[in-house]
Amino acid sequence: EWNKFLTMYEESEVYAKAVFLKAHFFGQKFKVLKVDKAMVDYTTKLSDFHAQFRAIGTNYNQAVKELRCHFSEKKAMALLYKLERCTIELVKLSRKIIELSRNMEKCYQSKSD
Repeated sequence: EWNKFLTMYEESEVYAKAVFLKAHFFGQKFKVLKVDKAMVDYTTKLSDFHAQFRAIGTNYNQAVKELRCHFSEKKAMALLYKLERCTIELVKLSRKIIELSRNMEKCYQSKSD
């Protein structure tokens, strides 16, 4: 029972055991918040990826402008074709990430229910 009490106290994140006991014994409501470290890590990495994705978009626009200004049409088209193939791979990757994120969300919701 002592271990169960300590676990409940730690999960409540109340600053003192006396405050926790008072709330528990006198029927005051208190919340127990649990932080899923895996979900926090996942969302952090996903946010980092999103920032990198936006940076790629900015660089993409700059690269296309430079190709048009500094190369002949034939050379620019050849380079744009390579860029297009990389862009298609990036789109496939982003779709896979969205799919994995949705699966993670479903798993997380079913786990918390």
